[in-house]
Amino acid sequence: MLTLENVSFEVQAGSGQKEIIRDMSLNIGDHKFVVITGPNGGGKSTLARLIAGIERPASGRILFGDTDITKMSITERANLGISFAFQQPVRFKGIQVIDLLRLAAKKQLSIADACQYLSEVGLCAKDYIRREVNASLSGGELKRIEIATVLARGTRLSVFDEPEAGIDLWSFQNLIRVFERMRESTDGSILIISHQERILNIADEIIVIAGGQITRQGPREEILPSLLGTASAVDACGKFYQEGERA
Repeated sequence: MLTLENVSFEVQAGSGQKEIIRDMSLNIGDHKFVVITGPNGGGKSTLARLIAGIERPASGRILFGDTDITKMSITERANLGISFAFQQPVRFKGIQVIDLLRLAAKKQLSIADACQYLSEVGLCAKDYIRREVNASLSGGELKRIEIATVLARGTRLSVFDEPEAGIDLWSFQNLIRVFERMRESTDGSILIISHQERILNIADEIIVIAGGQITRQGPREEILPSLLGTASAVDACGKFYQEGERA
């Protein structure tokens, strides 16, 4: 499905370069639910942007199936079947939810079909189908509408960058249920950047990134206990995730 081969990424820092991703290689298989976690500043969100095409690697290759997408634009990658959901969903003044879903699906969805996507993310369709995608919507509502657009696209790979960011507890609980349903129903793979144990707990595979490198990778049953298995580990992990700056 998705392969990174010796990928590195740098940014300008003062008079020199700062390496954010260092010689990273990984593979995301077909029909997998993968969660990437690790300390703030470790390179998780940068990795998501590299996969989506928002950033370009300094070296290495990114393959989607047999296609080298390293130099492809966001649009080209989207057309191949990669979806990307931002930490903070974009608002579109003057665009209704039905319009956004039709744009995502690339076809003239019927009202009934559009409502089905909204229902799948736990929204009452009749209350939202004609709403504008603007500041009148809460963070949790925007997150679920954004996920509905990802479902409407039906892509081979869906990437979510910290979907829990900026939403309240009630919305987060609903978000977990949405991902559980998506995990069961999607034909593609799901890649989520997250710190949240409840999201980690529904993953097939967990990848831990720190200092721009993969430090651990494996099945949830193997990796999650090592992150959360003891009281001291939980305390250390909590502090670990709060330190540094988001990358």
